[in-house]
Amino acid sequence: MTEVFGTDKGAIFQCDTDRCWYVDFAGKFARFDYRNLLKLRKAVYNVDIEKALLDDSKSPDVEIIFICACDHCYVLTLIQIIALKEILEGTFVMLELNNILHDRLQRIYA
Repeated sequence: MTEVFGTDKGAIFQCDTDRCWYVDFAGKFARFDYRNLLKLRKAVYNVDIEKALLDDSKSPDVEIIFICACDHCYVLTLIQIIALKEILEGTFVMLELNNILHDRLQRIYA
């Protein structure tokens, strides 16, 4: 496994032999395929953190992140959602950077 991106709150790893991703976050080490990792990112990005912070009701500040066709579910506080969002953003930036570097190297050596 190769760590793609991590912070002190968690990390995302890529496993080429299993062709999957592992998310180490909130005390859970969960396996995702790439499609479900994209769904996780979308679910986290869909949480309106600003609205939740400005809400005056007495409702708890937790969100349930559930992904269809996936066995994993997260019950996270708003602080944890922000931390997971940071990890996901960093992961996809690193993947994009890797694609750019690979493309440039292919052009140089082709």
